[in-house]
Amino acid sequence: MEICTIGGFEEVGKNMTAVKIGEDVIIFDAGLYLPAIVEFQEKETETIYSEKKLRSIGALPNDLILDKLNWRDKVRAIIIGHAHLDHVGGVPFLAKRYKKAKIFATPFTIAVLESILEDEGITLKNRKYEIKEGSSFTLKGKSGKYKIEFIHSTHSIPQSSFVALHTNEGVFFYALDFKLDNYPIIGSPINYKKLREVARKRIKALVVDSLYSGTNRKTPSERIARNLVEDALSSVRNKNSALIVTTFSSHIARLKSIVDFGKRTRREIVFLGRSLYRYVKSAIKVNQCPFQKDIKLLRYKNQVNSFLKKVEKNRGKYLIVCTGHQAEPGSVLDRIIRDETPFKLKAGDNVIFSSSVIPSPVNIGNREKMDKILREKRVRTQTDVHVSGHGAREDIRDLIEILKPKHIIPAHGSLKEITPMVELARELGYKFGENVHLSSNGKVLKF
Repeated sequence: MEICTIGGFEEVGKNMTAVKIGEDVIIFDAGLYLPAIVEFQEKETETIYSEKKLRSIGALPNDLILDKLNWRDKVRAIIIGHAHLDHVGGVPFLAKRYKKAKIFATPFTIAVLESILEDEGITLKNRKYEIKEGSSFTLKGKSGKYKIEFIHSTHSIPQSSFVALHTNEGVFFYALDFKLDNYPIIGSPINYKKLREVARKRIKALVVDSLYSGTNRKTPSERIARNLVEDALSSVRNKNSALIVTTFSSHIARLKSIVDFGKRTRREIVFLGRSLYRYVKSAIKVNQCPFQKDIKLLRYKNQVNSFLKKVEKNRGKYLIVCTGHQAEPGSVLDRIIRDETPFKLKAGDNVIFSSSVIPSPVNIGNREKMDKILREKRVRTQTDVHVSGHGAREDIRDLIEILKPKHIIPAHGSLKEITPMVELARELGYKFGENVHLSSNGKVLKF
């Protein structure tokens, strides 16, 4: 078994891993590096993406390494674990390089991928297959047949899955991203029974989400975030002030909580922004949106501006849920705050951030600028009304103790973020360099 750690082993995002058995290669994820996209949007007025442009700004994983390894024509499948852009966003631009590869993902992830392809005007010739959580399929390659299991996980997006690749060399287990949430708002808890079953098959290598391996806690359940959302919305007293909530567009469970408690304010709930439209429409398509009848969904700039004229005249009538929690240039919240819409924020208006700042310099800088403007406008803000979708040290410990992999490969972060995983592995009896491996982008590990 050879594993090429293509992307996501030196940064948060750009996730991509390739596994080679004999004459067969299987790719796991092909994501974007979102901070590079944000920087590009700040500098350019037209955001027309192409493989060449995205490579030039460092937004795509450097999968050209597979050409050098002579692996490219051996790729049989692209497996996508979930629908976040740092896992699926590169597929529209890279999949065409792997003409023999079929694409496999859950129905929600396929719906999001189809939406991206439509928005970008891209047609992929690769066949796409929807794989239900908890199910498996057999992939035929030149060197044999491979059973591939999608095992239900919990994260901050619907239908997120662990993926187990069964080979004659043992099981390769892909665990990006996850937390052990025993009380999810939508869907069921992790399938612990199935994890134990797979562990008995001998897991040779585990690629594991190690972003918060240095945080000494278990990541709280989404149920806690639901309580925080309820408390934040209940504290808004002025019925004549504007009320804006922003969160991750892909976080359907969080959006459900915002809608559930937003209805108590007796305001009309309106979702604004392209990415919200994409993820909510995808959730509706696969019957994963329990609040679809309770909201109005607006996508285009002229629709948004027309609606915001109404808000300016009647601030207390609406609850706005919009894009812009990372202060992304051109997002709805960014345009509102910079007075680029018909609606202008006033002193006493409310903005709730049901999110955390993704730790990259560009995001941190943009949010600092946004927070400064909000303070100058004397807007009431509530920040970090949020719990993470990534497991911390104790989640990771529990997963490793269940799976008992022979080798561990930390992923999903810079060296600073994934190095604590080595110390955790030592606590569990692993030895650095022997069976726990700090990899880097483009490196090949042979087992």
